[in-house]
Amino acid sequence: MKNKSENSGRSGTERAAILLLTLGEQEAAQVLKHMGAREVQKVGAAMTQLLNVSREEVTEVLSSFTTVVENQTSVGVGVDEFLRKVLVDALGEDKAASVIDRINIGPSSKGLEALKWMDPRAVAELIRHEHPQIIAIVLAYLDPDQAAEILALLPPGLHADVVMRIATLDGVQPSALSELDDIMEKQFAGKSTGKTSSLGGPKAAADIVNFLDPSDESAIMEQINKADEALGAKIQDLVFVFENLLDIDDRGMQELLRNVQSDRLLVALKGADDELKAKVFKNMSQRAAEMLKDDLEARGPVKLSEVEAAQKEILATARKLAESGVIALGGKGEQYV
Repeated sequence: MKNKSENSGRSGTERAAILLLTLGEQEAAQVLKHMGAREVQKVGAAMTQLLNVSREEVTEVLSSFTTVVENQTSVGVGVDEFLRKVLVDALGEDKAASVIDRINIGPSSKGLEALKWMDPRAVAELIRHEHPQIIAIVLAYLDPDQAAEILALLPPGLHADVVMRIATLDGVQPSALSELDDIMEKQFAGKSTGKTSSLGGPKAAADIVNFLDPSDESAIMEQINKADEALGAKIQDLVFVFENLLDIDDRGMQELLRNVQSDRLLVALKGADDELKAKVFKNMSQRAAEMLKDDLEARGPVKLSEVEAAQKEILATARKLAESGVIALGGKGEQYV
């Protein structure tokens, strides 16, 4: 499937939802069972919110998907590459990588996998009394946005310690993961195969930090920098910040601006430098840009916390668009593609 700018206006998640709705229940179930909890939740939410889907749009989605399948199953193309390309087109690069990883790992770590379906408060309550290293492994295993929600619910004194442990993780031994999985398995049904999984690292820590509230992020990074300045620098280099929006191409910036509320953009730009403001103005109509400039000049002082909150909201929107394959993000360390 193509991205939002090249088709009917639906995001990759919405197009995946349309595709699943056209399948029979058993066929859709076979697709969904290979997806993680967060992906199923997002696609499921999109399925319930689909309105006014025309017959022509359904036909276009099916035709696009069929074209991808036909093009990628020619002689010489392996199954792995075919699967990767189809899933990237359907779900976006980040989500596709997550799904492929789960398919390759198979049914391992069912106890830990069950946590992805739980409410963040329930998970936080379950792990809050565990050793920080155990908490770090659990959070590294979860998706970054869910891990950030759980981390925020844990005692503040644990935050920096846990993030540092995630950043210094270099994979987990099969025996250790199996033992942890067995602990979780006591709470849930199923068996564990104890397969190894590559978890942690500065990138995993930065992904979680990306989803934290600005105040939590600042406090955690300050503590990390005091404890290990070099590690703090590695994590900070991978955190996607508001200034990194400069790395989005013009078409991507235009798409982002269409998905951002004007009042939140106004507040966010109060804390932006002139270069980023110029990029935003450049990708708006002349009239809209002039109005925004006038509003910025007329707007009085804004609390830093309000500016940071508005910037976080826009960054969250940018990440969602990137996950759907609609825009491409650069950023420090170029962790987004």
